[in-house]
Amino acid sequence: MRTIDMSGRVALVLGVANHRSLAWAIAESLGAAGAQLVVTYQGERLEKNASEFIAGHPGAIALPCDVTSDESLSALFRRLESDFGRLDTLIHSIAFAQREELEGEFRKTSREGWRVALEVSAFSLVDLANRATPLMEKNGGSMLALTYIASQRAVPNYNVMGSAKAALEHCVRQLAFELGPKNIRVNAISAGPISTLSARGVSGFTGMLQHARDRSPLRRITEPREVGDAALFLASDLASGITGEILYVDSGFHILAG
Repeated sequence: MRTIDMSGRVALVLGVANHRSLAWAIAESLGAAGAQLVVTYQGERLEKNASEFIAGHPGAIALPCDVTSDESLSALFRRLESDFGRLDTLIHSIAFAQREELEGEFRKTSREGWRVALEVSAFSLVDLANRATPLMEKNGGSMLALTYIASQRAVPNYNVMGSAKAALEHCVRQLAFELGPKNIRVNAISAGPISTLSARGVSGFTGMLQHARDRSPLRRITEPREVGDAALFLASDLASGITGEILYVDSGFHILAG
């Protein structure tokens, strides 16, 4: 029986907001498998949470990162190159839309609201992949994004975030095609509704959570740990033949007609 050993590999996890975030769960799974962890946070408000994470994971480091800032991204990757000279895993767990865009009627999405959501939630993966590729080319690597079923279906109040997730999934496929010859795999996990900081910003989220619990074949909602373990699998050599895929970790909810 093969086990997953990430010793000697460097994993960059973007989006560790707090202990309920999927990025936090993914980082824990990667760290438990022996990966050298680099987690990022945006702004002073979230720095405390990132510091809390690394305090419980000896050897992990936390660095600031604003994916809308070229200067911030350049500083992050300069640090990765100087400290490690390589990158094996990149976890993109970043999404944002202005709160007013996550309620009411989708057709009233503002131009600025659309730009912000698509830039932060989708374009950032493209930008990060471009910066990470030189650090992955020698040894190969794995990139992973977090998506949601609203990329494929109409979900009340998810609005512009559904458009952003659809764009994100296209980015996954296009990057997988482009980076495959470099032995860099790109995949995404489509998680079921989980009570994260960003999810609670969606109007009516509590109802979405209950609907998933009642209707999913497993009759329960997905746990962050399950997403973390699926991410570890996709980042590991056990998934060496998998790229360009969307792996559903949602207690089976996506198979239902409605």
